Amino acid sequence: MKNTKMLKKNYEFKNVLTKGKYYSGKKIEAFIQENNKEFNLLGLAIGVKRGKAFARNHIKRLLRENYNCFEKSLKPGNSIVFLCKKNENIGNISYKDIKEDMFNIFSKAKILLEEE
Repeated sequence: MKNTKMLKKNYEFKNVLTKGKYYSGKKIEAFIQENNKEFNLLGLAIGVKRGKAFARNHIKRLLRENYNCFEKSLKPGNSIVFLCKKNENIGNISYKDIKEDMFNIFSKAKILLEEE
């Protein structure tokens, strides 16, 4: 993730979650806000109640890997926070599900670069 930095501070997450636009997929949801920088900011938030640590870390790895696939085709200057849907069992989420959801979310948000 060369052109992306991670959100780490609580106030950074709160800012995106309150002021960002909400987009939903089947398994994940995202909040996206413009940040007027030359790079994107990425935040991953999986609640403690969602499962044990190994399951939460597995979902974070899947989200990061899928984001890596899309990173070159995203417009710079956005803050993105991904969340797991509350009613989804995180043990049933696969790489393919996340990839489809991310593509749909990025398309709805119109932050994918147009390929010529």
